[in-house]
This record gives sequence, structure tokens and C-alpha cells, in this order.
Amino acid sequence: MTIQSIQIRDHYDLISSMMEQLHLSEKTFFLKTASWESIAANYMQHVMEMQETCDGICLLAYVDHTPAGFIFAYIEEADESRIEDYTGDTLYVSDGYVANEFRRQGIYREMNEELERIYVEKGIRRIVRYTLANNHRMQQFLAAKAYEPVRLVYEKWLTPDGKKPLPLFPSPPDANTTR
Repeated sequence: MTIQSIQIRDHYDLISSMMEQLHLSEKTFFLKTASWESIAANYMQHVMEMQETCDGICLLAYVDHTPAGFIFAYIEEADESRIEDYTGDTLYVSDGYVANEFRRQGIYREMNEELERIYVEKGIRRIVRYTLANNHRMQQFLAAKAYEPVRLVYEKWLTPDGKKPLPLFPSPPDANTTR
């Protein structure tokens, strides 16, 4: 496996395709994930802008010259809204994906380690990531890499009339169902 730093703009179709797969995966965890088609152009513009203006890095992993996955992060500059002791810039790890046929081979772990190494050399000492409350596999990965949950975001989505809450997560499988 090799890992290469790329410009998203130069690999737009490939990264957009992988972002779509990441998005579809996220949709299985969170019912209110928008359709990729409705956000693709704007989201891809956003990540390209963040890469170009906020010291962003996109690492692309290859296995036998075949793109296997990517990870993308960028710097969030400190501003007056922070309440933490830390006053330096923060690395925000925005997106990452490994294709199904390449999973469970340590590819994401290696990309993450390389990404962190690059930014630690640049002086970053705070790294922030978000994951969904029911994405237990990512939570386990992050805990194994010494990340700790700091804040929980609670959301309430309402019906168009504002009278009832909407379900946000898929229903758990019925415990009485046999397979």
C-alpha cells in the first residue's frame, strides 16, 4: 500500500465518488443525511476551498495502484469564540473512507497516522473529529488512538408543522427476530 498527498481539484471525480460512498454509508447510520446528489457540488466545492485556504491535506491510499481510500483534514484557526485553554490552531479531520474490498487491512489506520504525523510536525496539538452516536466502530477506533469524547451534540428535528419529533436513527433490529 502507498499513501500519496493529492489535490482534490486534480482528482475531483475520484474523490467525489469516494465521498458519495462515504455519504451512503453515513446514511445507514443517520436517517436525515441528505441525498448526495443534492449536496455533492457544494460539498466538493467546500472541501476544495478548505484544502486550498486552510492548509488542508487529502491523503489517498493505493493498493496495487488501485485507489483504496482517502482521508481529508484542514486547519481551523483559533478565534475569540474558543473557551478552552488551548489557543493554537486545531486540525479538523473532516472526511475519510476506505472501499469495502480494502477494509480490515489497516488502511484507514495508516492514513490517519500519516495525517497526524504531518500536522504534528507543523505544530498542531489539538485534533477534532466528529462521528455519529451510533457509529460504534469509529468510536472504538478513535478511543484506541487516544481520542476522547468531549462534547455531545443533541439534536431535535421536528415535523413540518413543528408538533412532533422526527426519528433520526434507524430502528434497531428486533431482538426477537431470528435469522
